[in-house]
Amino acid sequence: MQNVCVVGTGYVGLVTGTCLADFGNNVVCVDKIEEKLNVLRDGNVPFYEFGLEELVRKNINEGRLSFSSDLSAAARDASVIFIAVGTPMKDNGEADLSQVFEVAAEIGKNLNNYKLIVQKSTVPVGTGARIQQIIKENLPSPIDFGVASNPEFLREGSAVENFMRPDRVVIGTWNERAEEALADLYRPLFLNETPMVKTTVQTAELIKYVSNAFLATKISFINEMANLCEVVDADVKVVERGMGLDRRIGPKFLHAGAGYGGSCFPKDTNALAYFSRLAGYPLEIIEATIRVNREQRMRVIRKLTRALGDPKGKTVGVLGLSFKPATDDVRESVGLDIVKAMVDAGATVKAFDPVALENAVATLGPIFTPCKNPEDVSLGADALVIATEWNEFRMLNLNSVRDKMNTPILVDCKNIYDPPAMREMGFRHIGIGRGKGTSE
Repeated sequence: MQNVCVVGTGYVGLVTGTCLADFGNNVVCVDKIEEKLNVLRDGNVPFYEFGLEELVRKNINEGRLSFSSDLSAAARDASVIFIAVGTPMKDNGEADLSQVFEVAAEIGKNLNNYKLIVQKSTVPVGTGARIQQIIKENLPSPIDFGVASNPEFLREGSAVENFMRPDRVVIGTWNERAEEALADLYRPLFLNETPMVKTTVQTAELIKYVSNAFLATKISFINEMANLCEVVDADVKVVERGMGLDRRIGPKFLHAGAGYGGSCFPKDTNALAYFSRLAGYPLEIIEATIRVNREQRMRVIRKLTRALGDPKGKTVGVLGLSFKPATDDVRESVGLDIVKAMVDAGATVKAFDPVALENAVATLGPIFTPCKNPEDVSLGADALVIATEWNEFRMLNLNSVRDKMNTPILVDCKNIYDPPAMREMGFRHIGIGRGKGTSE
């Protein structure tokens, strides 16, 4: 059992701290915002993540998890300190590391014995070295400490499962003492025979970026193939299956749609492109991945606009506002971009999402009408858009939806429904890469 401090109670920090507490450690999660801390102390989680709230309450009740705004005290009492603050994207694509460096300086001022400082946030190569330098500059007296990189690979909607049963744990350090301390923290995973990738700090930093960039590239690749399918009258769903059955390729992240979104892929691909240019080796594939993704989003909006004729005065229904199912995260969401584009074009927009409706309203303001269910969204709609593949959207009462619409146009951004079957029901079905009928 170790005393652990996790700085940052966002998505990564809270999941990390809670799961480490469940391993049997004493964990203090630190944040500046008292209002947020009070919510957490009551056992509530300020965002939606399956299974997390129950785990937070369990570990609070068992005395292993607590929350504080006092970083100085938490840092002094801990043997391992995780930095899990935000690294948002600047306008030029660069990762904003100001919060990381601010925390590093505060840790340096409060070091009273050997501690391991673990960078958990996604950061460019070289950040660990800078953290080490900042801590040294702020030490009140010479004290030994370690710096490590331990990137997260959490997927929203299954983050607790991902932490408890990971594909791998990456441990980046510069010396044996730091490596052993961090590996010991993950000892409970040895029972699951979880692979431990032990390397240097800078290599660990790069592993996270290239992993996300590869998955984003896979998405952009299949979207380009979907667009080709529309030209040559092929079906990308069959292409996906034909490719995915090859074990060298695999089926995951091989689903055509309106492009990737969320808090990671857009930010991480842009950051990787930015710091690779600074390093003197621009990554052409990653630059293309970013361009293709941006264009794919606009391509879907053009399809919807063309189907409507002129959106002005029309009513558009949008199903799905989170960037993916099983989360309330609306960052870089296809649904939000469609809402904004249609409102700007003069349309009235109605929308529904099982868990992200509140966040969407908070993000966009009162520019659309929130609805309680898919049928309310379809009432009087001139077109209906499925922007997120929530399971309940796979089982719509299509006859009822069609009868409630002014014009039975369905823009299926996730290729949930079969085009011939939809046409037989009287819909104009517009998918992604489902043949010439789905082209712009």
